[in-house]
Amino acid sequence: MSHNHPLKSALIALLVSVSAPGFVAAQSMLSPDRSLLDLINHNDPDITEEEIAEEIANDPFSAFLTDTLETDESVDTVALIGPVRLPSIAFMPVVFDRIEYVDSIDFLDPTPLVADSIFNWIKIEDYRSRRYRDLKQSYMINNPAAVRYNINTLPSPPKKYVATVDPQQSTITIEEDIVTTPAQAPIVSEVTLLDVSRRNWLHDFSASLQFSQAYISPNWYQGGNNNVNMIGNVRWNVKLNNKFHPNLIAEATTQYKLAMASAPQDEVHNYTISEDLFQFNGTLGLKAFNNWYYSLNGMFKTQFLNSYPPNSNEMKAAFLSPGELNLGLGMTYNHTNPTKKFKVEVSIAPLSYNLKMSTSNRIPVTNFGITEGRHSISEVGSNAEVKLAWDIVWNISYISRLFVFTDYDYVQGDWENTINFSINRYLSTQMYVHLRYDSSMAEIEGTRWHKWQLKEILSFGLQYRFKTI
Repeated sequence: MSHNHPLKSALIALLVSVSAPGFVAAQSMLSPDRSLLDLINHNDPDITEEEIAEEIANDPFSAFLTDTLETDESVDTVALIGPVRLPSIAFMPVVFDRIEYVDSIDFLDPTPLVADSIFNWIKIEDYRSRRYRDLKQSYMINNPAAVRYNINTLPSPPKKYVATVDPQQSTITIEEDIVTTPAQAPIVSEVTLLDVSRRNWLHDFSASLQFSQAYISPNWYQGGNNNVNMIGNVRWNVKLNNKFHPNLIAEATTQYKLAMASAPQDEVHNYTISEDLFQFNGTLGLKAFNNWYYSLNGMFKTQFLNSYPPNSNEMKAAFLSPGELNLGLGMTYNHTNPTKKFKVEVSIAPLSYNLKMSTSNRIPVTNFGITEGRHSISEVGSNAEVKLAWDIVWNISYISRLFVFTDYDYVQGDWENTINFSINRYLSTQMYVHLRYDSSMAEIEGTRWHKWQLKEILSFGLQYRFKTI
């Protein structure tokens, strides 16, 4: 192996390795270790030795290091250096950081390897480090023009920060994550406190607007009628933040639904109303044990617009006709799973007050179970309510509400189900099914529906949702 080739010279000088304490004659022939090529990123079969030699020759510090180790003939033995222990900085441009005094202890002195001691590796590493620092400083003093970088003018490395949230104090603490070695003195981390406003109330707002339209030419072979349908739904939920108030429940939901359709076959009206519902639900509770709360539940619902049967001016429903108010005193069970994808709330009110009213003189009050000649009726009994919200997958959600009231003479129940399929943030398909039972309803001739009532709506259109939960 020729010592004139720069690559081979570097291999001979730097690939002296040892796996156990010992020493070898300096003039002994050493076989090249391919791991050095991995260390300096030259283990590529497509790169020739001439290209590698040229690259090493262009690095003045690598050449200086190679020549220094190769031409040091003052000793007869060499303390072998494992290639995996070579400092990778030896193959980088020299950066001036400081001038220091290095003891003149020969790096190649075999003395530390003579004694059989378990601490030999400490001495070996110390000599190796001091020799490298001595070489670097000697090079900077003898070749100042080749030192291109100064540590004081280099850009600072990026810092890593760790954020810690304290919900009790409403603060976020940001600390710099600094890795220190045992030789370094403790470093005081930079700490930044961000004031986070305490959010006592959490909001969940959603709105949707769906349309459907059909045009049928007069000569269509199957017949039919033109129609336009519009369905709007607005829902706003506000509740007390349980993180700050774990012993209280305060929640209110306001919702309004409106469904209108053109009525080309109705000779009296241009449109019909299939859904018009304004509803408010509220819950107040004080924790009793586990997930149970002493609670007061309230519900109020009515409609805003007048509605009529087809081809008739006989009013069927109007604002506060009917109107219904229900208050219940009992206990509520509230549970939300850790991922907040499933929430269930069960309220049982052994003592419940129900008020029905009708303020319009154009609608028979008996249609709403009110005694003739009066505009309202009060009932005392019991009620139960189950509310469920489930995010089945990321774009499918299910909301259900079951409410039952009885005054021990008749039973009234509502079961509302809404399944929402979100196509994206602004488009959705929604299915709404409302099943109702009223034991006081009279039988209607010519139909199978008597005490049971059903409403189903399938719609597609725009949606928007905003939440702070």
